[in-house]
Amino acid sequence: MPDRGDQLDYGQLGHSLGFLLRLAQLRSFANFYKDMGELNIRPGEMTMLFVLAENPGVRQGVLAKALRIKRAHMTKMVHGMESEGLVTRTVPADDKRSVELWLTEDGAARVEAVRPMFEQHEARPVGDLSGAEVAELKHLLRRFMGMEKR
Repeated sequence: MPDRGDQLDYGQLGHSLGFLLRLAQLRSFANFYKDMGELNIRPGEMTMLFVLAENPGVRQGVLAKALRIKRAHMTKMVHGMESEGLVTRTVPADDKRSVELWLTEDGAARVEAVRPMFEQHEARPVGDLSGAEVAELKHLLRRFMGMEKR
């Protein structure tokens, strides 16, 4: 059978939102590692650091729910980042069962060290899409995720 590469017929899958999002995620991650690899940071770690920078003291459960991270995996990530000195945890006075997350000085410095390369990564062309098409795709995905209204 000849190698047809990108010429495969995906049939119904070519119109499946989930399938297309999954392929787009894989391509996005490959580009992330290509552009950001020298910083030795994973997308999930960067996401947590950036979101914590914008939301100091966010409760771990709230963050896990917003980022769709399972409780056990979130706990593992937080413990790893805490052992690296990037985040600290506190227990709020009003709910002893909760944990609030904060960037440490090292965590904030890591965000600022990563930010310029991430901004360059985000500014790169995205496939054959125009800048306006990329902006529209991001807008539609934010709406799809309930992050912005019409």
